[in-house]
Amino acid sequence: MRIALIGVGMIGGSLLAAWRQAGLVTTATGYDIDGSAAAQALDRGLIDRSADSVAQAVRDAELVVVATPVGSMREVFAQAAAALAPAALLTDVGSTKGGVIADARAALGAAFSRYVPAHPIAGKELPGVKHADARLFSGRRIVLTPVAETSSDALAKLEDLFARTGAQVQRMEADEHDRVFAAVSHLPHLLSFALVAAIGAETGGERRLGYGGAGFRDFTRIAAASPVMWRDICLANREALGAELRRYRVLLERLQQAVDEGDAATLQRTFELAAQLRRQWADPADAR
Repeated sequence: MRIALIGVGMIGGSLLAAWRQAGLVTTATGYDIDGSAAAQALDRGLIDRSADSVAQAVRDAELVVVATPVGSMREVFAQAAAALAPAALLTDVGSTKGGVIADARAALGAAFSRYVPAHPIAGKELPGVKHADARLFSGRRIVLTPVAETSSDALAKLEDLFARTGAQVQRMEADEHDRVFAAVSHLPHLLSFALVAAIGAETGGERRLGYGGAGFRDFTRIAAASPVMWRDICLANREALGAELRRYRVLLERLQQAVDEGDAATLQRTFELAAQLRRQWADPADAR
């Protein structure tokens, strides 16, 4: 299959690596606003050639994968639309879906029926194609959020392609997707960024960070992720994320009061509930 990758980063590069490993890639063309990213992908053999524009990259492609920050996807779709082959399939790997689907509907015209929105639930905290990994999606989930206009043939083809990465492919409504991932992905990233920024901004913050142990590393690992990507995700999903953030702040206020008043019972109840849920999530066999 001839594939065009728009946005040559860790996720898109990992998809190409997995598909190459599965023998699915005939040629791969990459375009990235950062020319050095495409050069790295060429050096690693992930792409066969680098394009100078979105239109040039997609011209002969059978599949176009858009892996840019979600805030730039509407412009990418618009630039791609006029150059697409008549039967070309499109997908994206954005972490929000409602706004991206709206952007694709507005920009792609007749090609919108061949667009299958997707979200791989896999990643690393370090961005960049140099961290691409063919095994990234093995055993993970890839969520597709088709809409009424989505061609059943396009959907079936993308389900098969994503399954060939070793992932479990599932379908979900876009609105539900954005609500779910506001809670389990977008809010944790925002909190991790906020904690590191708060400590770093304090007098002596760098010294404090130097004493962070395993717990701090685990909680803040995702704060090393791409600031641009996560800025766009937070803005694109601001309604659902805002609701989750408000609920979280209510709980923080209760915990603040418990700490100030020495309320051990409230702290313990909250911690016990969280510990039980976390252990069950990590190992469902322990849910007794």
